Amino acid sequence: MQDLTLVMAQLDPLVGDIPGNTDRAIEAVREARIEHGADIVVLPELFLTGYPPEDLLLRPAMESRLRHARTRMAEKVVRDVLVIVGYPGRREGQTWNLAGVLYNGEWLGEYAKQALPNYQVFDEQRYFAAGTRPLVIDHQGAKLGILICEDIWKEAPVRQARDAGADILISLNASPFHQDKPEERLQLLKERAAEVARPLVYVNMIGGQDELVFDGGSACVDARGKLMVQAPHWAVGLMPVQFVHQKGQWVPRPGETDPEVEPEENLYCALVTGLRDYVNKSGFEGVVLGLSGGIDSALSLAIAVDALGPQRVHAVMMPYRYTADISKEDAAEQAKLLGVGYEVLPIEPMVEAFMDTLAESFAGTERDTTEENLQSRCRGVLLMAISNKKGLMVLSTGNKSEMAVGYATLYGDMVGGYNAIKDVYKTWVYRLARWRNSQSPAIPQRVIERPPSAELAPDQKDSDSLPGYDVLDAILVRYIEGDMSAEAIIAAGFDRGDVYKVVKLVDRCEYKRRQAPVGVRVTPRGFGRDRRYPIVNGWQPGE
Repeated sequence: MQDLTLVMAQLDPLVGDIPGNTDRAIEAVREARIEHGADIVVLPELFLTGYPPEDLLLRPAMESRLRHARTRMAEKVVRDVLVIVGYPGRREGQTWNLAGVLYNGEWLGEYAKQALPNYQVFDEQRYFAAGTRPLVIDHQGAKLGILICEDIWKEAPVRQARDAGADILISLNASPFHQDKPEERLQLLKERAAEVARPLVYVNMIGGQDELVFDGGSACVDARGKLMVQAPHWAVGLMPVQFVHQKGQWVPRPGETDPEVEPEENLYCALVTGLRDYVNKSGFEGVVLGLSGGIDSALSLAIAVDALGPQRVHAVMMPYRYTADISKEDAAEQAKLLGVGYEVLPIEPMVEAFMDTLAESFAGTERDTTEENLQSRCRGVLLMAISNKKGLMVLSTGNKSEMAVGYATLYGDMVGGYNAIKDVYKTWVYRLARWRNSQSPAIPQRVIERPPSAELAPDQKDSDSLPGYDVLDAILVRYIEGDMSAEAIIAAGFDRGDVYKVVKLVDRCEYKRRQAPVGVRVTPRGFGRDRRYPIVNGWQPGE
């Protein structure tokens, strides 16, 4: 019995671009056959529509476009290659998440995903009916058991495929990244394969889609759960797996594996990928951002340059009377260091014009955050004007710690189309800045070492109104991602005053976060798809 070459096609589809994704699939199969001698090519979950297609699935034209795509694949895919590709389909009055099997112009069968996730960012039960039956395809003497993503997180579909006679298990996936997810995923693959004593091939998507980002890391483990082949994370490509038939079993040969990387590198790559795909897939010329001389905008600038190149990034320093000289110096130094377009637009005349206009309305009142917010809103107006005139998307720069407690100004520093660090806690902002500088100089060291400040008032520091970021982030992780009550967090050793201040701010500022730009999700629970709290509510954050 001859050996088999299976190619994992780790690709980056565009949601909704069914013709384009179909072309990508056809070309990937052709390349896999020419470059690797592929017998089997596996593409990711819902590849023909991209993932997640959301309410595009409800469009009347969806089924006809997919039918045309499948016809084109049957006509155009090279011969003598078995292709397994994901797409949605309507059958028997219901919509299914399917994996179709194509060989020599004929669709041999379809497998319907059985386990439909409906937690965190997943909402598949809104759209799909659950399958109930296995699909095993015999190809060149190998029996291939087809699975889709969440199926392998449950025991039943995997055992069902084995019991139906599968020699090799193949899983199509659209598994989004969050911190620690690659390690969790790989451990799961090892456990599932060992449980049923079958090799398992796992093909994952790559690229960014709105607030989700997919890291790839497609892999094959053997029947004992040992990692044999793994595609790189954060890279589009074709990765072959060689199967040999030994003693009545199909055994994957050892091949390339992706080396382990630091958590900072993985997270940084997620932010770069998310921003790059959002800008490019949306058709923007580039981005513009306010460069304040602080750590958040400095990290955002570095991410933008790494994602798009310096020629597509424009930075603007917008000083006011409270802007420190070192902030101006550091912003100019970083812009020069990274080679981006840079200009300085003082906002004092604008702020004073607003204050003159509002003088009568404000008569008899004390100066407060209103005047501070005016500064931020003047900056937002300038950035949006540049965006409109030059076709550049505004990149906002607030971190997760600030967004959690509302330490941001609506229609001011929250202005933007995307925020690369929206789901990055402040303590991780510093870690990422130090890691990025370890690769090559990108952020002035003084920016990393200075105490953070919004510079909206004389001698202002973030610590004047917030707990230290080490404490703040530890409380936020427990409250946002751990769903711990205020009293439970206090019992874990935190100051009662700090805890209640923080959780009340988080609850009170939901209305702000609903109006914030989209940003890539990199924690297990980001603000957006997987944390849905009512804006108006009477919940008390006690026990």
